[in-house]
Amino acid sequence: MLLKEEIELAVNRQKKLFDQNLTLTPREAKSKINQGSRQIEVITGIRRSGKSSLMRQLIDEFAPNFSYLNFEDPRIFDFTVDDFSKLDEILESSGSPYFFDEIQNVKGWEVYVRQLHDRGQKVFITGSNASLLSRELGTRLTGRYLAYEIFPFSYPEFLEYHAWEDNTENFQNYLDLGGFPEFLRDRNPEILQNLLKDIVFRDIAIRYSIKNTKTLLDVTLYLISNVGKEISYNGIKKTFEIGSANTVSDYLNWLGDAYLLFFLPRFSWSAKSISKNPKKVYCIDTGFARANSLSFSKDQGRLLENLVYLILRKTSYQLFYFREKKECDFVVFEDKTCKWAIQVSEKIHSENKNREIEGLFEAMSFFDLKEGFILTLDQEDSLSMDGKVIRILPVKEFQKKYLP
Repeated sequence: MLLKEEIELAVNRQKKLFDQNLTLTPREAKSKINQGSRQIEVITGIRRSGKSSLMRQLIDEFAPNFSYLNFEDPRIFDFTVDDFSKLDEILESSGSPYFFDEIQNVKGWEVYVRQLHDRGQKVFITGSNASLLSRELGTRLTGRYLAYEIFPFSYPEFLEYHAWEDNTENFQNYLDLGGFPEFLRDRNPEILQNLLKDIVFRDIAIRYSIKNTKTLLDVTLYLISNVGKEISYNGIKKTFEIGSANTVSDYLNWLGDAYLLFFLPRFSWSAKSISKNPKKVYCIDTGFARANSLSFSKDQGRLLENLVYLILRKTSYQLFYFREKKECDFVVFEDKTCKWAIQVSEKIHSENKNREIEGLFEAMSFFDLKEGFILTLDQEDSLSMDGKVIRILPVKEFQKKYLP
């Protein structure tokens, strides 16, 4: 527990930061948040992706009347659920709306947020762990919240941040650098390397009492180095001599909850097969992957595939990869119907044309699609086969034409 004056000092010091005039890149997620609703607004995403900056942009709509507290402030490290009554007294003069950063650090936080909501107050919260937040939201706050995910800068946000034009060179820059704002400011890879260690050691190892932290870090680096490839629990278990596949499953779930990695299932009509089949792994950001792995120095194709996954992941579509005799990188579903089959390749040429087309064409035939896509860095073309059309498009053009 904390003294009331300790909490008040943190609140006042933090609120003074909002007196500074900062130029912030507008986030696309802001337009999706309904500030006028009575629901609790929940914003989740990986550390350093801009959740606090988004919250600041929301706060600007209400200033000077708002309440704010970041629970990662070391001055309130020992904050417990019993301290919320003191916090409530301190924030009474500021009033609604309430903004709370990284609130999942306080066990039992949902009790206080529920009280505020029941009193008719507007509440915004952020968190860096999907599982911890969803567990509490699913108990005491069911039906009372709207959830939003925030990622590092998208390509349009990246261009706005730098005040750059949309062209192939800058798309290549985005692919190489990614979208973490702090890294883009300083261009120091250690920022992304330290972020990885913070997540692995602090958010996962300490939180879940993992003693063998070296193995956890080694598994994480291995997965980052193998984006776009199939992985299995048993394969990782054997490679790193881990005691059981269940331990591997826990590691991967925790890495996913921290928004560090994503795991794409293989398509099947059988839910049991989906759970058993190998999954493909993708990383939160292409710049982050490059900073934490040596395997991408010449493999732009896998980086591009990772980027396409992230673009599709931000939509409401359901995603799988497809494998029968051949492989198709993505099959995209809307309302249980396959909408698109997509291959990703940096460039189509004589050496890879048949492989890429055969995998795509097999998926198109399986789902009876008349149109399929090969997404590239900057190549544009079209092919016709057996009454089906394959459109070869740059990734950024596909995004403009086909995605909301």
